[in-house]
Amino acid sequence: MTPPPPPATPYGDRYGADVLSGDWKTPRNGRSTEVAAEPGLVVEDVETGWVGAVVRVEKAGGIHVVHLEDRRGRTKGFSLGPGFLLDGKPVVLTPPVAAARERLAAARRTESRTASGSVAVSGQRARVASGSRIFVEGRHDAELVEKVWGDDLRVEGVVVEMLDGVDDLGAAIRDFGPGPGRRMGVLVDHLVPGSKETRLVQQALALPQAREHVHVVGHPYVDVWQSVRPERLGWTQWPVVPRTIEWKHGICEELGWPHATQADVARAWKRILGTVRTYADLEPALLGRVEELIDFVTAP
Repeated sequence: MTPPPPPATPYGDRYGADVLSGDWKTPRNGRSTEVAAEPGLVVEDVETGWVGAVVRVEKAGGIHVVHLEDRRGRTKGFSLGPGFLLDGKPVVLTPPVAAARERLAAARRTESRTASGSVAVSGQRARVASGSRIFVEGRHDAELVEKVWGDDLRVEGVVVEMLDGVDDLGAAIRDFGPGPGRRMGVLVDHLVPGSKETRLVQQALALPQAREHVHVVGHPYVDVWQSVRPERLGWTQWPVVPRTIEWKHGICEELGWPHATQADVARAWKRILGTVRTYADLEPALLGRVEELIDFVTAP
C-alpha cells in the first residue's frame, strides 16, 4: 500500500514550520497574569502551599503585604507580587483596585468640601460685603471662625468683626445700627446661666435697636480655645485651671509651653489653631452656634 504524500507546505518553505517559532518557553501552567488582591479572592502561595482568602492588604516596611485567611480562620501574611496560584494558574497579586478607588474618591470628596463641611464653590469671587455682620469677642474667636467658615462667609459676603469683649455690647449695638437688611449676629464666650456675660447680654437685648435684627448666641467654654477638641492636643478632656491662675496661662503650663508674656500666649494659640483642620476638630456646642449665626445674618 502506497503511503499518503506529506502535507503540502507553502511555496518556498522546504522544511515546514519552525518548532522554535512561537512562545516555546511558556511554562506548563501558562504565564502569570496580574490580578488585584481584592478581599475575598482565594489564592495559593506556591512556596508554602498556603491557601486562603484575601482579608486585607497593607504596607509594612516599604513593601505591600497581603494577608490570607485559610478555612480554619488562621491568617498569614505574604509579600504582594508573584508566587501565587489562582484556580491553578500563576498570578501576580497587585494592590486592590477597589481600595485605591475608594481612597481617591475620599480625597476628591474632601477637596470638594470647605473646612466647615459645606460644598466648595470654585471659581467664584467673594461677594461684596452685605450690610449684616457677625461679631465675636476677640481676635482668637475671629481667627477660628475664619479658618473653619471663612470660605462660606466670603461666598455669602458676610464680614466678621471683633468686639473686644462684651462689657459694652449695648454701645456696639447702637453704633452698628441694626435694621432691615442690616442684621447683627453676636457670638459670646461663656454664655451660661448666672455668668457676667449672660447679664450683659440681657441688658443689651433690652435695647429697642436690638429687636428683630440682633441675635446673640454663646458657647459654654471659658475661652474659645476650649472649643477645640482636647484630642487634638493629646488630652481626653481640657484640664481644670484653678481660679487663682489666669486660665490661658494655666493651659500653657499644662502643655509645657512658655506663657510669661502676651507674645507667648499668642504663639500658644497659633499652635492650638494649627491643630484645627476642619469642623470635625471643634466641639458641637460651638459648631451649632456659629451655623445659627450664619443662617441668621444670611436669611432673606
